[in-house]
Amino acid sequence: MLLSMDGFTVIAEPTRRAILDRLQVSECDVGSLVQELGISQPLVSKHLRVLREAGVVDVEVVGKRRVYRLSDEPLPDVLDWVKPFIRRWTESFDTLAEALDEDSQ
Repeated sequence: MLLSMDGFTVIAEPTRRAILDRLQVSECDVGSLVQELGISQPLVSKHLRVLREAGVVDVEVVGKRRVYRLSDEPLPDVLDWVKPFIRRWTESFDTLAEALDEDSQ
């Protein structure tokens, strides 16, 4: 059993980020992740367990396969941390767009 892990710790590991990047494209089973990432099945399973326990991925048993997909609202602490940056960057881009519009007139 894992201790509670914050979202930053979850995504700090490059293999877990690679798994999340792959699952962003579409759901996937363990065997496909092993093949695509070129790492062992036990290592993929270990990282999937961490992601599942952190609430980042969901799993569904389909026949003999376990199919993983991204959860709907994972990593709330990471989202909360990044929101002010997104807001600031959006405001900066809006200001830039307005300035460009004025210059083009």
